[in-house]
Amino acid sequence: MAADVASSSVPPKKKRLVPRDAATLLILDRTPSGIHVLMGKRRDDLAFNPGAYVFPGGRLDPTDGLVHAAVDLSERLRERLLDRMRPKPSLRRARGLLVAALRETAEETGYLVGVKGGGFAKAPPGEFQPFLDQGVGLDLSAPVLVGRAITPVKRPRRFDARFFAVWADTAVAHVPTSPVPPDNELSDVRFVSLAKTHELELPRMTKIMLAELQKRLELDPRLSEDLPAPFFVPVGEKHRREEI
Repeated sequence: MAADVASSSVPPKKKRLVPRDAATLLILDRTPSGIHVLMGKRRDDLAFNPGAYVFPGGRLDPTDGLVHAAVDLSERLRERLLDRMRPKPSLRRARGLLVAALRETAEETGYLVGVKGGGFAKAPPGEFQPFLDQGVGLDLSAPVLVGRAITPVKRPRRFDARFFAVWADTAVAHVPTSPVPPDNELSDVRFVSLAKTHELELPRMTKIMLAELQKRLELDPRLSEDLPAPFFVPVGEKHRREEI
């Protein structure tokens, strides 16, 4: 009986959270004063990274991989997205990650990345109405993978996040004319000079990705697909840097 009481008092082990697929997009603007990146401030009442400045993005929706694109992803990008994809490689999820990045960017900032005059083979989910309204089709060939990071094991929320980047002058098909509404997840959406992003309150991985991006741009100013992307794999509460 005593043994039963003792064993029942032992708290059960917490189940490890499986990282959820997520995607984010860095829209880069080339200006005479240098390169700027589109960022926004997360609302202070949000549970995850409140008040921090981030790139637009979010979780992968189950339907994202089924949405039609006017231009599909490149072979090189497909290979990189399938590389070490967990639990097993899926082309549908690879496409979905790109679609999620474009969808979330549209929802949070109003910027539509795609091709003017493009359309959809069949009616997409309601979240894509802005693309339909502006006659913009999805272009999955425009984004370049600039990083991937998995949240450490003991965090209350875990993501397997892919970071994509596009040039505003070649990939943005529609620029919003009105500010984001007050109930939007992001506020103060604006282009920030890469040289001054350190002045903002940034999550740790956002700082790391910005540093990686700046190093990459020094080696490859065009931001082509030629160079590998960093992959930050969790080791305890830290990360090990690999490449994709």
